[in-house]
Amino acid sequence: MTAPAGQHHIRIRPAAADDCAAIAAVLSAAFAEYTPLYTPEGLAATTPASDTILNRLDEGPIWVAEREEDAVIVGTVAAVARERGLYIRSMAVLPSARGHQIGEALFAQVERFAAAQGHMRLFLSTTPFLARAIRLYERLGFQQSDEGPHELFGTPLVTMVKTLAG
Repeated sequence: MTAPAGQHHIRIRPAAADDCAAIAAVLSAAFAEYTPLYTPEGLAATTPASDTILNRLDEGPIWVAEREEDAVIVGTVAAVARERGLYIRSMAVLPSARGHQIGEALFAQVERFAAAQGHMRLFLSTTPFLARAIRLYERLGFQQSDEGPHELFGTPLVTMVKTLAG
């Protein structure tokens, strides 16, 4: 899928094993400004190393957003099937690429996958201090839920849920 993103055209594609280092770099850069708000363990879980991301390729799909003109990866999202629905994790866009609907394009890919797999519910965990991300999720139809988890290694979490049309 190709989406215009400002002056760049962005392509969303499935991640491959050789993308794992770039995905780890995107996660690290995307969350760097929030480092003081995480516990060290919470930050490590939020910004996994490339070997952890490689292992996650076996757990469910990971997508990357890359600029078509130079194939630089500027965003990522992953999904894993759980009992309660399709869990979205490791959603991130490079700070320099924000504001160009890349997050929306990544979520559209997740929703197409969820529908194709018969999932009726999407859910994710975020932190209360990621206000920009929460606004995006709310715009996309997610609502905050009381269900857990409520913390990640001492970092507070908020769970957000979206019911898909059947």
